[in-house]
Amino acid sequence: MASDIDASPGHEPGSQPPATAATAPFVVISPGRVNLIGEHTDYNDGFVLPLAIDRGLQIAVRPVGGMTATLDSDRGGSPLRIDLSRPLCPGRSDWGRYVAGVVAGLQRLGWPIPGFEASITADLPAGGGLSSSAALEVGIATALETLCGRTLAPAEKALLCQRAEHEFAGVPCGIMDQFAVTFARQGHALLIDCRSRDVRHVPLGDEVAMLVIDSGVKHALSDGGYATRRRECERAARLLGVSTLRDAPLDSWPNAERSLPEPERNRARHVVSENARVLAFVEAARSGDWLSAGRLMNASHASLRDDFEVSCRELDLICTAVGGLDGVFGCRMTGGGFGGCAIALVDAARADLIAAAAREACEQALGTKPSLFLTRASAGARRVSHNATP
Repeated sequence: MASDIDASPGHEPGSQPPATAATAPFVVISPGRVNLIGEHTDYNDGFVLPLAIDRGLQIAVRPVGGMTATLDSDRGGSPLRIDLSRPLCPGRSDWGRYVAGVVAGLQRLGWPIPGFEASITADLPAGGGLSSSAALEVGIATALETLCGRTLAPAEKALLCQRAEHEFAGVPCGIMDQFAVTFARQGHALLIDCRSRDVRHVPLGDEVAMLVIDSGVKHALSDGGYATRRRECERAARLLGVSTLRDAPLDSWPNAERSLPEPERNRARHVVSENARVLAFVEAARSGDWLSAGRLMNASHASLRDDFEVSCRELDLICTAVGGLDGVFGCRMTGGGFGGCAIALVDAARADLIAAAAREACEQALGTKPSLFLTRASAGARRVSHNATP
């Protein structure tokens, strides 16, 4: 297996040559992501290990005259219209809030946003914990780079999209989702240090594949559970006298843990142990020790279920049913929780057979047929065509 490849978070703003402003239709592909391990550590300045999947959004864009953006989606509903002639403010309640947040961020940078039409198709389950919102945000930012003939540094683009989610969707997410969709590389997971924002591409061997199983429980992180967990982590850090849980005193952790009240004690225990699991998973991947990597995934799910309390009955049943199958190294919930998807690390040579067995096992456990698919690590958001018609 090849060694890890370091990658800086991007160049200084404006250091990349500008693109040519688009005068013809084009297409942007923006993937969803799954997180192999490292959940609820990103906003605690910790470590995460996501990868882009080979499902996501296709955004067909056409420049038009005027100062209006018109967007439609194959998910149904009336087309959305956004007035580009004035500064945008939070307030939308539809999915256009993600687009408006990105536009507003570019407006603050002084970018004149021209009128455009965009038609969005998706093979990514909304509310499934696969980061459909980040796929939309980074995909729109990539489209606007082409429309405006300008280029953001990758880290600047990811952070702009994160701010859009904070301000316009009301979700205080960390940097993982937007960084994963922006920086992803085919065949690699992405180790992100959420404090320094350094990223490292970690090769995944051909011997493993990922199986994503949708629990059927749609989550909405803006409902409050996510924000509550974040506040609990912040309180735990204050009680420990550190800026974030990344700085928890590891050499005296058992004593420090006992000093915390509930639920802060359990929340902190998850974050501290999860950071250690991420780094151990990277070492296991380097050596191709997928049995150890799988055990770390199983431990991560147990911690999310018991200490962080963000799993649900359906995800627990899936992880138990799939995790016990031959050829499955490990299985855990992925994403913010309260529903969404589970991810299993499986033997690639038997992936199709394992997927069929997983479907049957989940149907027996849940009483319904689950939606599931196999995936490999994919590339991040990119323009793929300049000749499409929305």
